Amino acid sequence: MRVCGWASTPMPATQEITESLIRDNIVRAVDDVFRTMLDSEAVLKPAEEVSHAGWPAAGDEASPGPAETHVVGTVGFLGDANGLLYLYLEESFARLCTCAMLGMSEREIAGIGEAAVNDAVGELTNMIVGSFKNGLCSAGYSCKLTIPSILRGRNFCIEPISSAERNVYSFDCAGRRLVADIFMKADN
Repeated sequence: MRVCGWASTPMPATQEITESLIRDNIVRAVDDVFRTMLDSEAVLKPAEEVSHAGWPAAGDEASPGPAETHVVGTVGFLGDANGLLYLYLEESFARLCTCAMLGMSEREIAGIGEAAVNDAVGELTNMIVGSFKNGLCSAGYSCKLTIPSILRGRNFCIEPISSAERNVYSFDCAGRRLVADIFMKADN
């Protein structure tokens, strides 16, 4: 059996999947990737400071929707823990991240088009979810990643199946907002 990419004997879960385990792993993953790939900090906002109005990750169907198009990266993970992680970025922030990752100007990115931004957001999402998954593996929950997907749009929401647990985290990235929306279920 392969566990987290290495051939070995399955490791029993050493920790229960709690909100704290999820939060600690997503904070570490987002911060590590943003520091490494974008030379920027991503700071978790305290729950009481987070306004979800207008964000698809809010779960607030009454909200009017975002003023700007969002680029949303998603990667799933399957195994002892199953889930999906969505990263929401406003399109203008996604373009800035793409510029930083590729070392290109906004004008150069505009010349390439949406494909470059989609690829960059897909790769950021893949790296963040990979790091998050590694934290789950360290806690004894082996799992593998799915292929990244990109959604674009305004005024949409993601609804989980009833058996999935949802955790939403908002990060401040140099005055820009990144939302990590995590749906997961431990395999019974």
